[in-house]
Amino acid sequence: MSRNSTKRMDTMNPFKDFLLTHYMPEKCYNEFFHNFNLIHVKLPQICKLLRAGGAEGLSFVSSLFELFAITGSMVYCISLNFPIGAWGESLFIVIQNLTIGFLIQHFGGSTLKGVGFVLIYCCLLSLLISPLTPWSVVILMESSYMPAVIIAQLIQSGMNYRNGHTGQLSAVSVFLLFFGSLARIHISAKDTGDSLMTLTCVLASCCNAVIAGQVLCYWNRSPSVKGKEE
Repeated sequence: MSRNSTKRMDTMNPFKDFLLTHYMPEKCYNEFFHNFNLIHVKLPQICKLLRAGGAEGLSFVSSLFELFAITGSMVYCISLNFPIGAWGESLFIVIQNLTIGFLIQHFGGSTLKGVGFVLIYCCLLSLLISPLTPWSVVILMESSYMPAVIIAQLIQSGMNYRNGHTGQLSAVSVFLLFFGSLARIHISAKDTGDSLMTLTCVLASCCNAVIAGQVLCYWNRSPSVKGKEE
């Protein structure tokens, strides 16, 4: 092992120890930071909603923008007949976002709306991947990926600020998304050299950083605590 590799390992050890102690098991750490497997990023959020039996603090509109972003990427790959390996991860993330959107409606007392949301999405997806959808629409959705992600994060951070707490927002998912967005900056700068794309990734990381900061600032604050202060 080279000296540089040893230094990198020494630098990462405190960071790894912190995450393993407070946020995730080692298996999750290895999947995310060694294998760059993003399929399970949203699972901690789903688990937290199910355990809490509520979705207070989560923005349904933010979830819609996230769903739009990942759907555009998936539809683009399917339209070009890419192998499932190119868009299979997106499909799993879509399913997880659909689940979160349904749970937000369900725990908000609108289960029928949640079911309708899932059915309408499935119908729209079928239309998007059919020959009826113009190629210009697919390109527009694909190019809107990062703007949609940024808008989603801004909406959620704005809701956190207004509420004075993060509710049932999963700290694990938030920090995984944040570190993943940092990795995207490096990948974009190294592999594409596109300054606009890199800048967009930086903006997305800044939005994720704001939410991560809110999670830390509001760590011990709950809706009940906020209500008492008011």
